[in-house]
Amino acid sequence: MKELFKVAVVLLCAVSFAQAEVIAPDALIKTTADEVVAIVKQDKDIQAGNQKKILALVDAKVLPHFDFTRMTQLSVGKSWRSATPAQKQALVTEYRNMLVRTYTRAFIVYRDQKIEVKPFKMAADATEVTVKTSIIKPGAQPIPVNYEMAKTADGWKVFDLTIEGVSLVSSYRGTFNSEIQEKGIDGLIKILSDKNTNSAGVPLHKADAK
Repeated sequence: MKELFKVAVVLLCAVSFAQAEVIAPDALIKTTADEVVAIVKQDKDIQAGNQKKILALVDAKVLPHFDFTRMTQLSVGKSWRSATPAQKQALVTEYRNMLVRTYTRAFIVYRDQKIEVKPFKMAADATEVTVKTSIIKPGAQPIPVNYEMAKTADGWKVFDLTIEGVSLVSSYRGTFNSEIQEKGIDGLIKILSDKNTNSAGVPLHKADAK
């Protein structure tokens, strides 16, 4: 399942658009997928796992299009309400760092997958939508991927991914709730921080091999 999330996320990792222009969510997904395919196929450094180059690309292209605060809040669940402002900021920071690491590894596992965006309609006043897609890989069954997106002042942003009916946010919520019950919010922050620190020193290809 983790590999599927990585593949799904990489298809969102290379879109850039003017802040004044609001692109429809399905068009955003398709444009991103097309650009990602082109970049990965043409850039030998990314294919080889050049960590510095991949991180720079993720920082420039990925981060502006995800609502990390909302993703963190949804993943933490009801415990978010009892967290202090400082704890909330720390959680968002560590959650962001954790996902950035996942996104960079996605470039390593990407090979010949393609994305198919399903027919999409939305109301003119819609503020949240689900964009349905399928990941197509030769010789394998299509993998359904849903992108949960919300309209913000900065355009449409992703706040959850659902792969084969399994939500990324819900998956993290189960793990996070267990950690919070056992060690509290500060304990969860430390666990995420330690994992991010340890992962930062491991080359991408080695981290993926574990």
